[in-house]
Amino acid sequence: MARTAVLGLPRVGPNRELKTALEARWSGRATDEELLAVAREQRAALWRRAADAGIDVICVGDASLYDHVLDTAVAVGAVEPGLDAYFEAARGARPLEMTKWFDTNYHYLVPRLTGELAARPDHWLEQLAEARALGIEGRPVILGPWSFVQLAKAPLSCLDALLPVYAELVDALDAREFQIDEPCLVTGRYEGFERAWRALEDAAGERELCLTTYFGRVPGEVFALGAAEIHLDLVRAPEQLEPALAAVAGGSTRLSLGVIDGRNVWAADLERARALIDRAITALGEDRVTIAPSCSLLHVPYDASRERALPGRLAFAYEKLEELALLKAGEWPQRAVAPVPRDESVRARVAALRPADYARSAPYAQRAAAQRERVALPPLPTTTIGSFPQTAEIRRARRELRSGALGAGEYERFMRERIAEAIELQEELGLDMLVHGEAERADMVEYFGEQLEGFAFTEHGWVQSYGSRCVKPPILHGDVSRPEPMTLAWWRHAQSLTSRPVKGMLTGPVTILQWSFVRDDQPRRETCTQIALAIQDEVRDLEAAGCFAIQIDEAALREGLPLHPSEQDEYVRWAVDCFRLTAAPARPETQIHTHMCYSEFGEMIEHIARLDADVLSIEASRSDMELLDVFDRFEYPNEIGPGVYDIHSPRVPEVEEIERLLALAEARLGRERLWVNPDCGLKTRGWEETLPALENLVAAARRRRMAA
Repeated sequence: MARTAVLGLPRVGPNRELKTALEARWSGRATDEELLAVAREQRAALWRRAADAGIDVICVGDASLYDHVLDTAVAVGAVEPGLDAYFEAARGARPLEMTKWFDTNYHYLVPRLTGELAARPDHWLEQLAEARALGIEGRPVILGPWSFVQLAKAPLSCLDALLPVYAELVDALDAREFQIDEPCLVTGRYEGFERAWRALEDAAGERELCLTTYFGRVPGEVFALGAAEIHLDLVRAPEQLEPALAAVAGGSTRLSLGVIDGRNVWAADLERARALIDRAITALGEDRVTIAPSCSLLHVPYDASRERALPGRLAFAYEKLEELALLKAGEWPQRAVAPVPRDESVRARVAALRPADYARSAPYAQRAAAQRERVALPPLPTTTIGSFPQTAEIRRARRELRSGALGAGEYERFMRERIAEAIELQEELGLDMLVHGEAERADMVEYFGEQLEGFAFTEHGWVQSYGSRCVKPPILHGDVSRPEPMTLAWWRHAQSLTSRPVKGMLTGPVTILQWSFVRDDQPRRETCTQIALAIQDEVRDLEAAGCFAIQIDEAALREGLPLHPSEQDEYVRWAVDCFRLTAAPARPETQIHTHMCYSEFGEMIEHIARLDADVLSIEASRSDMELLDVFDRFEYPNEIGPGVYDIHSPRVPEVEEIERLLALAEARLGRERLWVNPDCGLKTRGWEETLPALENLVAAARRRRMAA
């Protein structure tokens, strides 16, 4: 009989219990043991849930206090043991660089492979023991050495020092089989992989190694390895099943079929999934087939039964476990599927688009001159990315509005007061271009989705973004349109309070797409174009009201890049086009900004230039401005604001530190096109950090202006 397996599970708790415990520990309100107790309780509950659902192979070791890549770094000696060192690496004075986990909205910490390495298997030993105490023989999940080196941005030669350490890890764990995650295989690279795999096989001896990949298709060479099992993501790459069946037909390798979507929330098409399973069973026999999600369930919420939105259409982690059991049994009740809402006027608007609709009316040089004439800014103008601290008072007002304890009028008055405070503070600080602070926005995507047609929202649909940071992605289930202005009134209020320019703040179409759970009945390109037209309507309204600078954030542009090079060009074309579509109607004298965070965009810098934003702000401080090396090879034509301090760490940068980073940026880019700003929005920070940090930012910019 085919078995079922789960590759990874959510971490933060159905009510974000781990988030609460982490933040209590960081603030000194909880001890290490209290934090660890909450973590043990949460993973035990999930293991029991999977066991009760009848899952045959339950993963162990994927549960993390912050990030599984950081856990691996500790396990190989790249980070010192102990919680203090662990959290120092994540959010201390010199934190590890943070970037996106492939093309997801999850962030991982980039290890530094320096110094002496050493095996520390405690992370897996403890969780194996906890699972066994519950009567569960778990399968350890280990991020493989070959992918670990590449995720660390280290040369492959580092494998020489790493492989003996990994061999010790595997040797130390008493398990019948291991799940070795090597997701970098789907990027099309293979050099050095077989050597790494053979080293793990030698360490495992008679125990089984199960090779796991996800988010794309694997190279054909892996099927010659003779692995005990190879996992295939058949949601992202269903076409790889037939070649895989042919490749392993004469051997003993099992195939793990990822037929349940681990990254989206729609109830599975069980008939289609079962057809793939039956095809594999016919070719290989039941004992050589495993039924699994496409990837870890880290990327979906816990329990759809708690939601009122889209009943019957959603499947979160709990429901996906049940779907695996149904697929194994081969029978299930008939499920009624509601039709996807259609808006023919939206579809007609998309169909009517022409190439000229995607371009500004003047080239950058002419626009820059018109913008300088309209608003005179000093050299190295200072600004922020958009959001200011979301205080307990702001969060309480939002909760009271939802519960009905606060009326709409009272809520609006409260938020207008917060905006006025933000404007006054920025003027006192001496910032050159202001923002309204986004007090009214819980999340930069959710806020817009709530006002657009075609979106639905969950009440408990939290997923981890990084550490204790959780997001509640909207569910994009129908055609998208904008019934009325979404930001105009807030911007008008802010601008009325100051003579300095206040940016209009919008989230771009690609980021709204990437950070939502998206309908799967049409190409993502078409859905993104619908969003772009809705955001374009907001650009038109802001400009008509007199807004000088409009920021259209595309934090997720790089994130959406397909992992295999052969699939990237098509995505980049339509993603950039969708951004251009939003900004195209803006007059030359209107300044268009965009922001990108955690964007390793060296390989797509030409496409980022094609966005044709007047000002691009990017994350750069964690890399000590190394991110700007790309500009030594490519002459970026427009203005740019490399972040000069990291907002994800609870610290205040010194003036000299910011000034040094500015000097590095000037050396690469020149002063005339350079802006000064933090790495990202400031919503997760407190005012006690934000105010002195911005004071130092302004002071550093003024010093640089006086420098020769």
